[in-house]
Amino acid sequence: MHDYAALYPSLRFADLGGGVLEVTMSAPGRLNAVGHEGHRELCEVWTTIDRDPDVRVAIVRGEGGVFSSGGDLDLVTDMSQDFAVRIRVLREARDLVYNVINCAKPVVSAIEGPAVGAGLVVGLLADVSIAARDARIMDGHTRLGVAAGDHAAIIWPLLCGMAKAKYHLLTCEPVSGEEAERIGLVSLCVEPADLHETARQVARRLASGSQSAMRWTKYALNNWLRVAGPIFDASLGLEFLGFSGPDVTEGVAAIRAKRPAQFSGPASE
Repeated sequence: MHDYAALYPSLRFADLGGGVLEVTMSAPGRLNAVGHEGHRELCEVWTTIDRDPDVRVAIVRGEGGVFSSGGDLDLVTDMSQDFAVRIRVLREARDLVYNVINCAKPVVSAIEGPAVGAGLVVGLLADVSIAARDARIMDGHTRLGVAAGDHAAIIWPLLCGMAKAKYHLLTCEPVSGEEAERIGLVSLCVEPADLHETARQVARRLASGSQSAMRWTKYALNNWLRVAGPIFDASLGLEFLGFSGPDVTEGVAAIRAKRPAQFSGPASE
């Protein structure tokens, strides 16, 4: 197995045996928010897992009872102020989605606490997504003042239908783990105390099966997502166009001050 800790120091790794690798997003004291290095590593780790002959299944989770609060505000500010940073993060955001889709190994997510932004990309694109009943899933892009890019347009309508997708993506209304299972946004919902053991049981079950059958099934099913690639690319481009506008500055300021945003940016036809 590769030396993942050396390659991806912002993530934590545990070899659970039987070909199961547990990947943990870790940013103590910051709700596992993703900064510059964390964003790059979360994007690239799936290509390493894909090439690792010792890994059959990956579990992705967060540290300390939290999945991930998404991109940290310093990263967002840098993106809004620096074109080079914006283009780099756009490329990483694009590659994160396609790297998870194209990773041959099954991915299981264990979602608890807040699940937002880049972390949620992996959480919902995972082949089997398992949420704690009290998890808080939210796409917060429009609250920030940018279009819902990342993974939203490529996967939410397919999972829970267009009506629910539009409602939650436009309003940023959170979805509990229980509600997420009800509307089809996640595969399973379990009690919080059972989350990680359930994820490990599912991962072991996948790891013990026919690997060619699992991987080819995943590949075929993910053609639904590949067909939606142009939809995703458009949403991502529109999101990052927003990072060059005035609304994201107000969105960041409002979130930092814990007040309602007063958006005044021009609306396009």
